[in-house]
Amino acid sequence: MDIKDIQNLIKFVAKSGANEVKLEMGDVKITIKTGKNETQTIVQAHPVHHQPMVQTPIIEQSAPVAINEDSFPDADEDSKYITIKSPIIGTFYRKPSPDKSNFVEVGSSISEGDVLCVVEAMKLFNEIESEVTGKIVKILIDDSSPVEFDQPLFLVDPS
Repeated sequence: MDIKDIQNLIKFVAKSGANEVKLEMGDVKITIKTGKNETQTIVQAHPVHHQPMVQTPIIEQSAPVAINEDSFPDADEDSKYITIKSPIIGTFYRKPSPDKSNFVEVGSSISEGDVLCVVEAMKLFNEIESEVTGKIVKILIDDSSPVEFDQPLFLVDPS
């Protein structure tokens, strides 16, 4: 059972109005409990015994590698920026729809309450609004990419 099957099962249970569903398939056990506005999913799998991995020999590099220190931002430089993080799990989109332009670009000035992106979760498109005023310095994730809860999305210069 892959993640798509689990997501479809969650959607089905949420629509059915059932309070709790338990499913056992081989060594995988899934329990889905629904409340008024929340769904809780518990997936358990029995531990799998793995074969020990064969260690691969390390090949040393003969020529030194030049590292451009300018390509790594200083820790002090990053500390002056505010990180805007995803409040939910889902799929990150920079546009309201495929035929529209991006909400923001690098260098865009933003105000508190401006929509920066949308995160789709279970076919619901949630607008992510800015809680700060400033300028977008960096977009940390690609369009149409999955995001986790509390994953950094944007760096904003508040000055």
